[in-house]
Amino acid sequence: MKPGLQFRLHQQLTLTPQLQQAIRLLQLSQLELEAELRQIAEGNPLLEFEEESVDEAAEVAEEGDFRADAGLGSSSSTSTSGEDHDAGEAPDWADGDGAGDQPMDFSSLASTSGSGGNRDEDFEPQNAAAETMQEHLLWQLNLSGFAPRDRAIATVIIDALNPDGYLTESAEALLAALPTDMKATADEVEAVRRRVQGFDPVGVASRDLRDCLTVQLQQFDEDTAHRELAMRIVDAELELLARNDVGRLARKLRASEDDVAAAAALIRSLDPRPGAGLDTTPVEYVAPDVYAFKEGARWRVSLNPDCQPRLGLNQHYCSLIAKARGDDASWMRGQLQEARWLIKSLESRAETLLKVTEAIVRRQSAFLDFGPEAMHPLVLREVAEEVGMHESTISRVTTRKYIHTPRGTFELKHFFSSGVSTEDGGSASSTAIQAMLRKLVDAEDPRKPLSDQALAEELHRKGIQVARRTVAKYREAMRIPSSSERQRAG
Repeated sequence: MKPGLQFRLHQQLTLTPQLQQAIRLLQLSQLELEAELRQIAEGNPLLEFEEESVDEAAEVAEEGDFRADAGLGSSSSTSTSGEDHDAGEAPDWADGDGAGDQPMDFSSLASTSGSGGNRDEDFEPQNAAAETMQEHLLWQLNLSGFAPRDRAIATVIIDALNPDGYLTESAEALLAALPTDMKATADEVEAVRRRVQGFDPVGVASRDLRDCLTVQLQQFDEDTAHRELAMRIVDAELELLARNDVGRLARKLRASEDDVAAAAALIRSLDPRPGAGLDTTPVEYVAPDVYAFKEGARWRVSLNPDCQPRLGLNQHYCSLIAKARGDDASWMRGQLQEARWLIKSLESRAETLLKVTEAIVRRQSAFLDFGPEAMHPLVLREVAEEVGMHESTISRVTTRKYIHTPRGTFELKHFFSSGVSTEDGGSASSTAIQAMLRKLVDAEDPRKPLSDQALAEELHRKGIQVARRTVAKYREAMRIPSSSERQRAG
């Protein structure tokens, strides 16, 4: 074989950097987009957030007002040099030299001023950090009069608790966490653990559920009704209690069913997860990207202006491009081009989000009018065909984008669901079927809950052709217990 040259012609679709950037911005959530734009703006001096420029202008205006009120902006009457500034000439401190680069700080003057110094509106409210379970327990430990040795052991125990308040670490692991010169024993650790269990909330530092419930029952007075029977159930019959088998519990414990039911009610009043009440995980709030509202007989859509980044060009740096020379000029022109591409990509992102949301709202207007049971089957392909885009684009637009409606705030993907055939030849969405199932379960007799087969038959009567296994799948997805479990819970 000999080496040779061959010419081949072929076509290949290549995404330009600008198109790649537009696609990447399209799939970002609002928070991710904000962080991405901040990072890009830090590396491109020709980009700025419009709210920042507005804030800077407001600060300059406020500073000018202050200087005028304080007599700091006076003319030649207070000048010692004998030189007056022209009306259009900037003062010396604004020419970019020396200390004038930094804005003047009047905070000390404002704080010491008399009648005008109290400006509470300038301070943002500061919420105190939520107290963690460990902090709550350590505070009690400091007030409990523990000996230094026991205090060290209790501190290790408290630090080892899981979020539910249980102690899952072994005695060996706890001993290993103590200073070696203490030479503590497992019995000492167990004795201190028992004392910590009495802290608030009662039951923390328990080894298991039985231990936790027993400690809480021991806090009741000895003459509390059904206390002893409840302790017997917790000690030996938790499995029967979980199945709510009152009859068998009564036979095994040689007690009446009424007494067993009362003891079971006492146990259910206890807290099986004592540490969960002190969970300090912050609540995450979703800011909708789009609003849906009804105007007359039609549903309309508008973008949330607070979620649309206001990115613009820095006019000061743009004006310097014409004065730049050589490599500096080339670099600044490149930065300007990239800034314009980015701004255009953001505009395209907003237009695409609005167009797709409008199509979704048109298809699901019945849901907005009548609720989940009126949700129509909808797949990405249908919206893609309506707006003239690819399904992958629709998927990117609807991921982690939220719409606020009179019925709540939903991710845009919430409006997509598969369909199930109906008797009249139409179809019902899985979301609508789940809403129907929820309504049937809520209206059932607690003593005779509907089985999956009975639920399927009820849907058949409504014209929805759905199998029993499909009903079971939807029920499990909604975390609805089975009929036998619902009966025991009732």
